[in-house]
Amino acid sequence: MRAVLTPLAYIASRWTPSSRTVRRAAAAALLMSVVIVVTGGAVRLTGSGLGCDTWPKCTDDSLVATREQGIHGAIEFGNRMLTYVLCAAVGWGIIAARSAKPWRRSLTRLGWLQFAIVMGNAVLGGITVMTGLNPYSVAGHFLLATSLITVATITWQRTREGDTDARPRVPGPVRKLSWTMLAATVVLIAAGTIVTGSGPHAGDSSEIKRMPFDWSTTAHVHAVAAWLVCALAVAMWLVLRVVDAPADTRARARDLLIVLLAQGGIGYVQFFTKVPEALVAAHMLGSCLVWIAVLRVALSLRERPAAQAEIPAQGDAQLSTV
Repeated sequence: MRAVLTPLAYIASRWTPSSRTVRRAAAAALLMSVVIVVTGGAVRLTGSGLGCDTWPKCTDDSLVATREQGIHGAIEFGNRMLTYVLCAAVGWGIIAARSAKPWRRSLTRLGWLQFAIVMGNAVLGGITVMTGLNPYSVAGHFLLATSLITVATITWQRTREGDTDARPRVPGPVRKLSWTMLAATVVLIAAGTIVTGSGPHAGDSSEIKRMPFDWSTTAHVHAVAAWLVCALAVAMWLVLRVVDAPADTRARARDLLIVLLAQGGIGYVQFFTKVPEALVAAHMLGSCLVWIAVLRVALSLRERPAAQAEIPAQGDAQLSTV
């Protein structure tokens, strides 16, 4: 009796992607996870957060945006449609990982985790609309999108590695410094959502509830967290040179410093120019790039070499020919 193949197993039996294809699929999912954050920011910055009146439909009577909803409805509905593009990218990654030979179950699990986060964030996005852009729901929506970027970055990195146990490339104290930098960056991103939640860009032209914090004070707290991350990044760059870390690891630390410098510059300019929409959008993109850069530094401190088949001993080889 023949076993019934699942759709993924059926595709895997007829298609074997190259390792480059698997890496490209993972990179596409990561790219789309960043794009969805930036376009979501564009929805808020154009005041289109309630362009679609409800969810999952755009209005009570229409699945798509109507002419009466104007440009705001088109922008909000367009962002919703990009979720399908994101799902397609994540789905491609899952199929490529499942079809690779040998089958790497770890990559498949990471792909399904991405899909689960996308679905969860779609539901949270609907709750955000139905609660009239509650700022806490908006913040949660962004943080869940950041968790998607986290998993997508790890997946992309894992496509370049094997499935053996991770082994360190630098001393233990350096890895602890990396964990500290990761924690500080999480605080930085969370503080950024409070700045947004108490700031002037509510996401719609109507009266939207804001977080009950002084915007200027929260912005200064956010800046202090940013300086802490910068200090840790400089310390990481210096320490990696002292311990003679691998060249690619030092390059990741250098890239992080460059991204932080650009992000800090944008942040200060937007603060002193009354947060213009274009700079806020650039700052949101920078937030994603900073987080990816911090993750890449942490991931470069360990390695997972591809498993190599053992070479039989000469005596065993002779026996095998008898």
